[in-house]
Amino acid sequence: MTSDDSATTTMETRPAAAEPEPGKKAPEPTGTSHGKKVAADVARRGSLIVVWIALFIIFGSLSPDQFLTVGTFQTIFGSQQALVFIALGALCAFAVGEFDFSVAAVAGLSATLVAVLVGEQGLDVWLAALVAVAVAVGVGAFNALLIIRIGINPIVTTLGVATLLTGVSSRISDGGSVFLDSQSLYKVAATDVLGLPISFYYGLAVAAVFTYVMTSTPLGRHMLFVGSNRSVARLAMVRVNRIRVGAYISSSLLCGIGGVLLVGTVGGFDPASASSYLLPALSATFLGTAVIQPGRFNPAGSMIAIYFLATGIVGLQLLGFAGWISDVFYGSALIIAIVLSTLFRRDRRHS
Repeated sequence: MTSDDSATTTMETRPAAAEPEPGKKAPEPTGTSHGKKVAADVARRGSLIVVWIALFIIFGSLSPDQFLTVGTFQTIFGSQQALVFIALGALCAFAVGEFDFSVAAVAGLSATLVAVLVGEQGLDVWLAALVAVAVAVGVGAFNALLIIRIGINPIVTTLGVATLLTGVSSRISDGGSVFLDSQSLYKVAATDVLGLPISFYYGLAVAAVFTYVMTSTPLGRHMLFVGSNRSVARLAMVRVNRIRVGAYISSSLLCGIGGVLLVGTVGGFDPASASSYLLPALSATFLGTAVIQPGRFNPAGSMIAIYFLATGIVGLQLLGFAGWISDVFYGSALIIAIVLSTLFRRDRRHS
């Protein structure tokens, strides 16, 4: 059957629009139903923002003297820089249908290397930072080799690499914390700009560029294509493996930079604490799929999720909850985020 015959058959078998029976209300105009659909879509895209605003109102009402302060604002928005880079790094892999659970360990290794190379080896701080980021990129290439070239499961691979990197970090730091006294790196990482460290704006800039790439460039469209259906992407002549390799390398690059900014800001790092960044990063990345572009990994959604989660943690801690609340809050957020992401994806397939 030719395409013209198919089109003719479709037109012939399509039922005609039914006329409304006497006494019954006619169907709503197309414009009205479209308006309702648009309103529902806007509400869904901004639902997390609404909940975020509600958190501010609740915590502000329960503890106005502590929560509604400049210090709290600076804590929420000025202390998440490393997490921003780690979450965006994870997003690189998730966006193309891959998994990278080594992101926190890569950032930890980068932070440890800078401090050790400068403090113990006497290396110039900028050369040390360059070496640390280069090592991070090498880890991304190693992940890609194992997963894409050899074909090992990405979850198993990146979890194994994360454990390996944690051990390496502990070895080069002699099992303890490392310290870095570098005013030049501190200025680049933590100079105050409008009450927030300059690295906060680095995170915004990276997220903005990432968003532009994902939404307005052929590379971004190919990434989404690969993430949605790898087999079809190959049939469409998309260089699937090249995009997957680039995703792992970009993921580790961002995490390496995040590690450098972290050690430059706080002046030290405990390699054993690197794993504590993984759950928040995953929670923010998945929770971000519930906002802006529901059902899809997107940088803007991840940024909103990061500061939403930080608001919840800080607010609960100010109300007197113990340190365990962060694990409960992040874990619950991750579970809810995965459920919402699954439902949104299912809804998109059926719409």
